[in-house]
Amino acid sequence: MDMPANGAGTKNILVVEDEIMIRMLLEDMLGDLGYTIAGAVGRIDDAMKLAETGEFDIAILDVNLNGQTVGPVAEIIEGRGLPFVFATGYGERGLPEKFAGRPTLQKPFQQENLSKILSQAFAGAGTPA
Repeated sequence: MDMPANGAGTKNILVVEDEIMIRMLLEDMLGDLGYTIAGAVGRIDDAMKLAETGEFDIAILDVNLNGQTVGPVAEIIEGRGLPFVFATGYGERGLPEKFAGRPTLQKPFQQENLSKILSQAFAGAGTPA
């Protein structure tokens, strides 16, 4: 099997998405891109636990989890110094204010955009906000 050119095969992704079909689609796309799923959850409390203790290289965070903002999860991940991207159908205006300007993946997802956003997020991982 050919490894993706971006070296994705070594990266573990945490997926936080409350809609099961979208979560499954995202997992499939990430697998196709050569990433490994470190965890996939749809509830804020599960996401916070994984954000604190999970072994992952980057997280994809749905902005709105059953009406709750994903902000607290993003803060935990930011505190660990790990990169993350937001997923939203609302555009950047839907982001928690503190995280405006973060890489954002627009729904509905397209694999090409997913790959590009993750590459951008990894490239910017070493720079302070």
